[in-house]
Amino acid sequence: MTTRSTRSPRRRTVVALAVVLAVLAGFIVRLVDIQVVNAGEHIEDSLDRAFGGEQVLHGTRGEIVDENGQTLAGSILRYDCQLDPLLITQIDAEVLEGKSDYPLWADVSVDVAEITGQTPEEVRGIVEAELAERPESQFVYLKKGVSTEHYRALADLSMPYIDCLQHPARMYPDGAVAGNLVGFVGSDGVPLEGFEQTQDDCLAATNGERLFQKGKDGVVIPGTAVERPATDGGTLELTVNRDLQWYLQQLIAEQTQDMGAQQGAILVYEVETGKVRAAAEYPTVDPNQVDATAAELRTSRIFRGSFEPGSTFKALTAATVIDAGGQSPQSTVVASSLENFEDGARVRDSFQHPAYEYTLAGVLIDSSNAGISKFSETVSPQVRYDYFKRFGIGDGTSSGYPQEGVGVIHPVDQWGAQTKYNTSFGQGVATTMPELARAYGAIVNDGVKMPLSIVESCTLPDGTVVEPERPEGERVISEGTSAQMRAMLENVFLQAPYAESVEIPGYRIGGKTGTGEKPDLVNGGYKQGVYYTTMVGFAPADDPKYVVVVTLDEPTKVTSSAANATAFQKAMTQVLKTYRVMPSTTAPELLPKFG
Repeated sequence: MTTRSTRSPRRRTVVALAVVLAVLAGFIVRLVDIQVVNAGEHIEDSLDRAFGGEQVLHGTRGEIVDENGQTLAGSILRYDCQLDPLLITQIDAEVLEGKSDYPLWADVSVDVAEITGQTPEEVRGIVEAELAERPESQFVYLKKGVSTEHYRALADLSMPYIDCLQHPARMYPDGAVAGNLVGFVGSDGVPLEGFEQTQDDCLAATNGERLFQKGKDGVVIPGTAVERPATDGGTLELTVNRDLQWYLQQLIAEQTQDMGAQQGAILVYEVETGKVRAAAEYPTVDPNQVDATAAELRTSRIFRGSFEPGSTFKALTAATVIDAGGQSPQSTVVASSLENFEDGARVRDSFQHPAYEYTLAGVLIDSSNAGISKFSETVSPQVRYDYFKRFGIGDGTSSGYPQEGVGVIHPVDQWGAQTKYNTSFGQGVATTMPELARAYGAIVNDGVKMPLSIVESCTLPDGTVVEPERPEGERVISEGTSAQMRAMLENVFLQAPYAESVEIPGYRIGGKTGTGEKPDLVNGGYKQGVYYTTMVGFAPADDPKYVVVVTLDEPTKVTSSAANATAFQKAMTQVLKTYRVMPSTTAPELLPKFG
């Protein structure tokens, strides 16, 4: 029988247990709230306190690759290693009191110095100088840009006051190959030149961050880290071929030095697509060692420079008078080596000769200034100007290269009597290598001008491929005019004095040379006996695939455009091999020079 006396203790026990369970439930609810429901909020709040920390999570800058995916610019990991001076003093104090098994900093600094390439005195001096200025300092750089090998060696020391933060660093595996196009970034990662600069939206990474808590010993407290991940950059694909670019850079370096020229360049333009397959120049920059190159040579003169094209412009004039003036390769004019025109204009050839009845083909073969001047009279100056503009002279190419240069051709109302004729053979005008390559591409591509391009695409980190907008090709001259121009330019390379120098066995080729005068920027007028030489050609002449332009700035061994012949022949030969272009199976038609 249960009595009141027995029920009372039991009731008290139940009540006490209920109170204990209620308190415990309250603690559990609160613990869940702190560590689960609102864990992120509490962690972030704690990071504002004394032992909160943060770390930048570096994204990797995207690669720049050639048309075959070969790396022209990439990223490797480097480490910025730092020390915690305050923790060093604290651990040393505990070691001396027998409370820690860590070695003394004086001993550790010897191992650190051996790894980083510093002296023990330098390493200890970093800590001493920091503590002298800031006694409570928990941060000072040990060394920046440490390699992965040295980072791992430092990590193996297992010292809590050594911390290394990784970040990507730019590297260019083939050195100067395409350095003039690729460009470079600064030590701070800021793009400074070339497509590194103009395509930064494609290549740039977005950094993330890591927030965490540390204990007094500097060790990150587990479970306290909150991360916002980084996003890597995209992959930029250029149209150039790395191996061809390498070969042509070696070639133009050799030819520039052999001819005693100041600079040299080779540009390869694909006729049917407008894509640049190589743009080699000498001197050029190695993006790995930018400071070793003079500032004015750290960019691409191919895309920023301009020059008087000289006789290479005669092909544009010839195409114009055929297309708009009713002329043909067999049309004739009578021209001597010195011709006087209206309003006192005088035109002289580079060699003495009597009055010849030149065909238009013969004018190109002998490169007669007087002859092309007479043919230019078959169309109005305005028509000639309009065709030059349709060929793209003076408009640039919108290649995407930063600060791309443009040619200069003044409006007709600014032409004097002499300029009216000089422009027909490439004086009084200026162009660029890309403009000239594109113009010749139009001449031989059935008359259609294709937009020049160097950027193929950007592949974003998610795999999306973004291609730049490319305009449609634009007709400049008729197919018939183009066919006649191919025949005449082929005859130039067949019948010119340098024909053997440019011959490529098995292939029909054509082209034109130009010797442009250089302006005297000090005294005005032109420099005497100083020239900018050009050779532009295409192959195969019966089905053009590639245009190659070779330039030399002030050659001294051979001062005419014949100085470019060896480099052109070797360059075009390599282009045809690289792209496995089949030899010609038909024979050329020989055109008469005289009527």
